[in-house]
Amino acid sequence: MGTGQEQVKRELLLDGLDCANCALKIENGVKKIKGINECSVNFVTKTLSLHTTSDMDEQVVEEAKRKVLRLEPHIRISEKGKHVNGHVHTHTGSAAGAHNHSHDHTGHDHGHSHSHGKHSHTHDQHQHGHTHEHGSHAGHDHSHTHDDTHAGHSHEHGAGQTKVLLARLAAGSVLLAAAIWSPLEGWAQFTLYALAYLIAGGDIVLQASKNIIRGQVFDEYFLMSVATLGAFAIGEYPEGVAVMLFYQLGELFQGMAVNRSRKSIQSLMDIRPDYANILTGSGDETRRVSPEDVRIGDRIVVKAGERVPLDGIVRAGRSMVDTSALTGESVPRELEPGSDVLSGFVNKNGMLTIEVTKTFGESTVSKILDLVQNASSRKAKTEHFISKFARYYTPVVVILAALIAFVPPLILSGATFADWIYRALVFLVISCPCALVVSIPLGFFGGIGAASRNGILVKGSNYLEALNDVKVVVFDKTGTLTKGVFKVTAIRPEGGRTEEELMELAAIAEANSNHPIAESIRVAWAKAIPTQGVEGYDEVAGHGIKVSVDGREVLAGNAKLMKQAGISYTTPETAGTIVHVAEAGTYVGHLIIADEVKDDAAAAIQALKKLGIRKTVMLTGDAKAVGEAVGRELGVDEVYAELLPQDKVERLEQLEAAKSPKEKMVFVGDGINDTPVLARADVGVAMGGLGSDAAIEAADVVIMTDEPSKLASAIRIAKRTRMIVWQNIAFALGVKAIFLLLGVFGIATMWEAVFSDVGVTVLAVLNAMRVLRVKNI
Repeated sequence: MGTGQEQVKRELLLDGLDCANCALKIENGVKKIKGINECSVNFVTKTLSLHTTSDMDEQVVEEAKRKVLRLEPHIRISEKGKHVNGHVHTHTGSAAGAHNHSHDHTGHDHGHSHSHGKHSHTHDQHQHGHTHEHGSHAGHDHSHTHDDTHAGHSHEHGAGQTKVLLARLAAGSVLLAAAIWSPLEGWAQFTLYALAYLIAGGDIVLQASKNIIRGQVFDEYFLMSVATLGAFAIGEYPEGVAVMLFYQLGELFQGMAVNRSRKSIQSLMDIRPDYANILTGSGDETRRVSPEDVRIGDRIVVKAGERVPLDGIVRAGRSMVDTSALTGESVPRELEPGSDVLSGFVNKNGMLTIEVTKTFGESTVSKILDLVQNASSRKAKTEHFISKFARYYTPVVVILAALIAFVPPLILSGATFADWIYRALVFLVISCPCALVVSIPLGFFGGIGAASRNGILVKGSNYLEALNDVKVVVFDKTGTLTKGVFKVTAIRPEGGRTEEELMELAAIAEANSNHPIAESIRVAWAKAIPTQGVEGYDEVAGHGIKVSVDGREVLAGNAKLMKQAGISYTTPETAGTIVHVAEAGTYVGHLIIADEVKDDAAAAIQALKKLGIRKTVMLTGDAKAVGEAVGRELGVDEVYAELLPQDKVERLEQLEAAKSPKEKMVFVGDGINDTPVLARADVGVAMGGLGSDAAIEAADVVIMTDEPSKLASAIRIAKRTRMIVWQNIAFALGVKAIFLLLGVFGIATMWEAVFSDVGVTVLAVLNAMRVLRVKNI
């Protein structure tokens, strides 16, 4: 691979990014830098993600840092490790200005970029990552902090900032009261008003001035500064000060609401283990290490009450584990030697010794953290709409305010400049788009958080939004609607053969196959499989297996294989899968193998129909009789059986062509054969708890519990999220429209104007937080 083609992902932590409008400005500014292929700012996690090509990497990232600091000088930038096509490299670099060098123990990430059909996904920390060790610094990034004083205004207030702001609000209020009620007049009274104004809103005016110098005119600082200074200019001193005080109070409440929302969302991601107890060489003692330092094959001990740090297999001990952090299920799961265990489970009672099967970067908990944190990089159409809307809305409002201020006094008799300028200033205060810019990303992020709390991982808010328009759901059968655990339920020899002879031939033929049916035959045989004289193994896709035993050809497979070989066979009446066996051209008999339907599969189909799903379809490679029997049992509308993997894609394309362009189609699958179909569907859903890694990578939504009924839960969460997002849009725009009209007609004062801005934002943020309350929906 040429270095010029390597994709590099860099993540910058933007400490002090506390305004969604600022996040939008940074994203739009950084996107324009030459050499940046992709860029997104996550307001909730304060992260700027960049994708560059490696040959331009350093200079591009430095330019991005400079751009961030030009736009928002108060932001402190620190950097996570960079990922070059799955390899983690520690990085040293510097942003403009003075820097502190510190080590940030964030561990290895594993990035890999995949393109599946029309979906292009970037999956960090997935199974294709390779970890580069650098001596004792393995897992450490070099973090660089930009030390600039915070001259700007923040929407988030820590304990110290809150005390300072409250002190300023108190002092400003006292001075305002003194100015209004004291007997002072003239310059003495004006001085009190001016002091009250500077204490209450000096930082906002300063920030507005800095932004104007940098060419950023139309933001909330500008709007508030113009409105309040304009009030002073026309002699409305009390209102100018009072509006700034009320605005700051509203900002304080807004910051608290946003913080609360952030904490609620980030608590969902509080599944990252802090340490692992690794067994030392002697096998008796344990040593506490970072999960990143544990390797595949190492043994770790998890005591009662501890979180399992890495994926593995239980080698000793029995215990009940709480899986709710990953699956949303409150019922504990029992583990014993040989059980698979996933990172993120909490050990409830016994002590477990676990052999690690995946490094931390590839573990389930890493994938979940990565998916949830990076979901905001794939934005919903609604978010794109609001971003564009905010970009054009504020300048238009400023122009309208100027027209309101100067046109009526020139053309209406009796109209005064002071009156219409005041109305224009009210109009400006009302126009801030904060409520939309803050609450809508929070709404979608909350929806993704609520889904993950229910054991459903959604890889982007665009997929969450798409679930609202789903009308056709296509299921794979085995492992999705059925348990995928096959059992031999009948052995029917023919031609004078015994059951044992039939089973032995079938076991020999299926010895090397990974198919669940082959596994069930080997389990039923339960003895060592003879290998002497066995050669020429050939797996015929969609038919079965050919193998030579002591020079005689043995066939084991479906009716198609028998027909191909010209062997007459018996077709029993059964809903199970039939494996026919022939030796040296003679029919030996058949086995009947049945797969059990999942407990909630029928309920899942019914729930989807209640949610307005127009058509449910099942695709299977099984025989027609088997597929149709399962379809009837579950109430599926259409069943297509005896399909090869490529046939499934073809069938999906036919279903796509038959539906309306506005309708979305979901495909739900679990196996590696489902990967192309998952990528082809509008929304691909993988059964992730026990499903294949390839299917999880190709999917847009991952169901951790392997329960088909969770798809209905995902659609319900998507509908609830959209409802709350649109409530916020309608509420914010509706209130603003009313107050804009009242302002123009001189009815609304600046007090109402500030409520329509800050009050609406706080209410919209609190409404967005309701999405998180969805539990076991």
